[in-house]
Amino acid sequence: MTNSQASLRLPDWLRPSIGTTEDISAVQQIIKQRQIHTICEEGRCPNRAECYAQRTATFLLMGATCTRACAFCQVDKGHAPMPLDPEEPQRVAEAVALLGLDYVVLTSVARDDLADQGAGWFVRVMAAVRAERPGVLLEVLTPDFRGDRTCIETVVAAQPVCYNHNLETVERLQGRVRRGAKYGRSLSVLATVARLDPRILVKSGLMVGHGETVAEIETALRDLYSVGCRAVTLGQYLRPSLAHLPVEKYWTPEEFGMLAAIARSIGFAQVRSGPLVRSSYHAHGLYSGQPS
Repeated sequence: MTNSQASLRLPDWLRPSIGTTEDISAVQQIIKQRQIHTICEEGRCPNRAECYAQRTATFLLMGATCTRACAFCQVDKGHAPMPLDPEEPQRVAEAVALLGLDYVVLTSVARDDLADQGAGWFVRVMAAVRAERPGVLLEVLTPDFRGDRTCIETVVAAQPVCYNHNLETVERLQGRVRRGAKYGRSLSVLATVARLDPRILVKSGLMVGHGETVAEIETALRDLYSVGCRAVTLGQYLRPSLAHLPVEKYWTPEEFGMLAAIARSIGFAQVRSGPLVRSSYHAHGLYSGQPS
């Protein structure tokens, strides 16, 4: 890697929009009062101001310490996460009701320390949210559960409308970017969901900027489609700190348009592709097939 690669200047198209202070404060207050974690904050998402302005957030379950150590992710890492909080399901449910959400995304840190890796906790939170907000649509964004079919079955049986598990990057870069994860295992998770319940929209996402090629991205998209994935997000990797992997390239909006065209040519009906796109960005619109 050259010095210029290590200090690439942030392009103007990667400067996120800012929501109104009033709306942002209202969401942050609801989250803080209930001691809820969100991937918006823990992952330093560039869209959090925009999403808060729309009075929405992606809830991060089971604490803010992940048992994995992915080289791209801002979330704290550690081998001794906090015990599960028995009040978290109800607090998340109350926040959903207060925000008036009709579509909710639930994600989590990886909890390899738990016997069921947190699968049952997803179900518990989903039940609490539905009790507080009947008719709500739930999307889950899960870890790979180390490929454990029983864990996947547990979450699928709770009938989310969308099951997301991110492939994150192309096969060649998996070991460098996703420590503890495997390309084939992630594809297997998605394939299992598709087989277990064809009614569930199967979704995944890729980051670009790690040095991948267009051909490698196309191969990853074809692999995803072949296992039953029908919705995909493509966004730019942004380096959270100097301790994380450097950005090798900032892809332009035009290049993201090209990637979207490739995905649609493969057969993906639901595609979000853009510099600031993240896996939960405008998730309801992607699920419902609204144009980006």
